[in-house]
Amino acid sequence: MTPQILQLSDGAAVRLRDLGDGEPILLIHGVGMRLEAWEPQIAALSTRWRVLAADMPGHGESDPLPEGAGLADFVAWAARLIETLACGPVNLVGHSMGALIASGVAIERPELVRRLALLNAVHRRTPVARAAVLARAEDIAQGRTGIESALERWFGPGDEAVRDHVADWFRTIDQQGYLAAYRAFARGDTVYADRLGEIAVPALLLTGENDPNSTPAMSRAMAALMPRGEARIVDGHRHMVNLTAPEMVTAALEDLLAREEACP
Repeated sequence: MTPQILQLSDGAAVRLRDLGDGEPILLIHGVGMRLEAWEPQIAALSTRWRVLAADMPGHGESDPLPEGAGLADFVAWAARLIETLACGPVNLVGHSMGALIASGVAIERPELVRRLALLNAVHRRTPVARAAVLARAEDIAQGRTGIESALERWFGPGDEAVRDHVADWFRTIDQQGYLAAYRAFARGDTVYADRLGEIAVPALLLTGENDPNSTPAMSRAMAALMPRGEARIVDGHRHMVNLTAPEMVTAALEDLLAREEACP
């Protein structure tokens, strides 16, 4: 199905893909990407569920948030999107920055979330890692997008075809939208860190074994804080596991969707 443009309650436009029928799944991508990053999961999951994938603010064809927006503003955007869709509560899946947004929605608006999947999420970066990501945000602000360095972090040997595809998306991104999201991402790893224990729904924390920034230790730590959290590590992969290990990611999501919503 061709993506559509949806208008939120505040008038903002969101580009959305809506495919399939059944219990709703909302997919939110990471910084620098667009809804097409979920194509393998959209194709596989829409045979049994209603799958919705949206361009994040300032990405693809979605309107940006106001200047200076932080993570909480992106969380409020996602809540408005779910409310506008009028299909909540949803199974909420986020990758990287999308994972920060998704966890925020599960905390701030728990009535909107059935189950939660956080792919390649960041959690309490070390001081060195925090300095590095803030420096990258400054590089973007100065017009140095750092495409190659990002691709080096995200992909490993054997991922060349997918890597080239992602590089094409990078080259067409709106720089101001990218910068706004990256700044929120750079400062977002501690915003909800103390409240993860409030997430009572079934939760999947999944990352790649070789992801240098969204590490296995982070996913395990987050899962341990959630009453119904489960960590899964994808051996041999890095940051873009939804594209480099699509079958494994989809299978993990299917396992999550089979879990009972309510606590026994």
